[in-house]
Amino acid sequence: MNGNPSTPGHDGAEPHREAEPHGEQDGRPGLRTGFTTGACATAASLAAARWLLRGAAADAVTIALPAGRHARFDLIGHEHGDAWTACSVVKDGGDDPDVTHRAEIRARVWRGGGPGVTFEAGAGVGTVTRPGLGLEIGGPAINPVPRRMMAEHLTALAPEVVASDGLTVEVSVPNGEVLAKRTLNGRLGIVGGLSILGTTGIVIPYSTAAWRASVGQAVDVAAASGQRHVVLSTGGRSEQFSQRLYDLPEVAFVEMGEFTGYALQRCAKQGVTAVTLSGMIGKMSKIAAGHLMTHVAGNQVDLDFLSELAYEVGAAPALVAEVRAANTARHVQELALREGVHGLFRRIAELVVDRGESLVGDALTLECLLFDFNGTVLGRATSESWVR
Repeated sequence: MNGNPSTPGHDGAEPHREAEPHGEQDGRPGLRTGFTTGACATAASLAAARWLLRGAAADAVTIALPAGRHARFDLIGHEHGDAWTACSVVKDGGDDPDVTHRAEIRARVWRGGGPGVTFEAGAGVGTVTRPGLGLEIGGPAINPVPRRMMAEHLTALAPEVVASDGLTVEVSVPNGEVLAKRTLNGRLGIVGGLSILGTTGIVIPYSTAAWRASVGQAVDVAAASGQRHVVLSTGGRSEQFSQRLYDLPEVAFVEMGEFTGYALQRCAKQGVTAVTLSGMIGKMSKIAAGHLMTHVAGNQVDLDFLSELAYEVGAAPALVAEVRAANTARHVQELALREGVHGLFRRIAELVVDRGESLVGDALTLECLLFDFNGTVLGRATSESWVR
């Protein structure tokens, strides 16, 4: 994501990591988080659209975040032309700043583009050139949730305009092309700038010691509440998907982020007897390869490893070669699904269980759930003695 020359600490393949509420600790001692570029772009686009359609420029704007709260943004720039308006905000990366910390996020809005909300990449926002990112090739590197956020806010503001002429939003990040050189965007096929990211608007800074401590505290609370089955998820989406499958109290679900090994050892220490590990192919493939600390700055998705697994489960040589040359773990998932090689996902899940058992022995019975990006279980495996 933005902050490291690496991929993110969230579910899914994204080209740079962002810290996510602004100036808050959100229950994690000492941990002040910040807004995503997606939240900033939403605020800027809403302010610009209000100015365009209502003729009044504001000094601040409030938006609704997917996390279920509202956030207020001060506006630092206002520009206009004959038929367009533009507003800017400055991104605050909180206590885990990334390369977009203090960057200007600018949105220019005009009528037209056809019914709906159309998105364009301005200066400093990348263009997608390779598969595996869940975005159309040739389109702007603006991820699905930020697109949805902007579309929802602009539709609520002017439903008739959106339904008829439509509105076009051009997002730009001055100096973004330079900042992008400090990320893996180029390797992932995003050229010309950064990605506009975020799934909740308030991404938690997984890399901090405070977050590791909060994982331990969450496990402790679950165990103290009598939970003997704990679900450890690599990110917010996989946690939500797991909650659909298990009728467990909220306290039994722990978002472990990067800290798989630590979380498993903590569960064993606190008397938990069964653990479900849930996540998506990027993080799960790293765990399967033996990386129980999955922060991408320390290790990347091993495509050679995944190609070997594809061969092991009977994939055709052509697919094995495609996997080895894939762009991202998500791209590998798309290739395997295209060819119907579902055994790859099951094998990854089996190896995740094996790696966990090698760490905690028989102190825990383990299960792995590997989800796709819509919550479908692609792969599932359990310990031989699985009991929950």
